[in-house]
Amino acid sequence: MRMTILLALALSSAGADTVDVFGLRWRVPIAADWKVSREGGVDTLELLVPRPSTQPRRPTQFALAETPDYLRVTVEAEVKKEPESARGRRTSLIIVYAWRDADHFNYAHLSVDTGKQAAQHNGIFQVNGGDRVRISSLEGPATLTSEEWHKVRLIYDGRTGKVEVFVNGTTSPSMQAVDATHGAGKVGIGSFFDLGSFRRVRTTGEPARN
Repeated sequence: MRMTILLALALSSAGADTVDVFGLRWRVPIAADWKVSREGGVDTLELLVPRPSTQPRRPTQFALAETPDYLRVTVEAEVKKEPESARGRRTSLIIVYAWRDADHFNYAHLSVDTGKQAAQHNGIFQVNGGDRVRISSLEGPATLTSEEWHKVRLIYDGRTGKVEVFVNGTTSPSMQAVDATHGAGKVGIGSFFDLGSFRRVRTTGEPARN
């Protein structure tokens, strides 16, 4: 039996709404765009409204964990894209890391496309005040290869800037990069312009020292 949990609507210090799930509070642009549910004792966070960005071209529709800035962090999650037939388009999801503010962060883009099929998909990207810029190789297979749940693990070291993303235990050059521009930061989950679901999300790491 599926039980929908009411979303927590609260005003954060940054003026955004918040959602409580996975043992954390997550800052989101609009709480009504998200749904928290529980099935079989497992919490799920579902993105219901895509709200694609315009200019600059970079993702904005993601939930940001209200934690200390992490110098080193591992983000583990199970992710599920929307069915490709749902809106007649290809789909993707993102994991944000090294988030400093809305203009400065990095993210891993998981997609049904390969980087060679679409250079703006399936890779590691940097946002540094303008449009997102790819910082990983185009080489590597697509990562969201089915409509099943995928196990994702992102490992980031802010000292070296190295990031690796494993999907179902496998990584590739497109899911690896080195970029120490932002150093320590927060993490988030969401999408660039599609819908999807997240469950069993867990973040562990070393907070930056002030």
